[in-house]
Amino acid sequence: MDARLIAWARTVKRRDLPPLWFFTDSARAPDPLAAITQLPLGLCGVVFRHDDAPGRMTLGKQVARLCRARRLALVVAGDARLAAALGAGLHLRGGRQAGWIKPPRLRTASVHNAAQAVRARRAGVAAAFISPVFATASHPGASVLGPLGWRRLARLARPIRSLALGGISGTNIRVLGRDCAGTGAIEALLSAPPEGAAKALRVAAYKPMELMVKWRE
Repeated sequence: MDARLIAWARTVKRRDLPPLWFFTDSARAPDPLAAITQLPLGLCGVVFRHDDAPGRMTLGKQVARLCRARRLALVVAGDARLAAALGAGLHLRGGRQAGWIKPPRLRTASVHNAAQAVRARRAGVAAAFISPVFATASHPGASVLGPLGWRRLARLARPIRSLALGGISGTNIRVLGRDCAGTGAIEALLSAPPEGAAKALRVAAYKPMELMVKWRE
């Protein structure tokens, strides 16, 4: 777990929105319950993304129960019905409303380009995860925003709060400045990063982004 990132989160912590968000991932963190159990209290939320996992509803209920017990915020990515069933918030992929169920009180969104930043702002979400900021093991070699690109989208998303996602660590998050209200992460919030993650980051190329590749959160 990235101690520097946790220390940074304590400096930006606010009562209404956690500064650290763990993104579940069936490949990179196959046991989300074990990972969630280790998250620091009072600083974290969870974005549940196990779209293709067998027994997704059962796993979702277990995650929701654990988040309630540990007082962690929870949003479900791209599935309004599942979010409602779990009593959770909703994470809008690309800022798009998912389904026709009444929107929950807590909503976040992923943002990868200018159009999605505007869409998220109009949706009135609590926060936008702007990504990918840096090279990430999720998509080795993919184009990234870099700090300047992240700040540009953060300006477009105002007044909603902007969070960073993609290759974030306790060292590089500081270059984003005061506009960064938090971050999403996988490896940085695991007590033991999965084998191969570090190698994937070493070979990931840094390419300033003009047109964003398809990204899924």
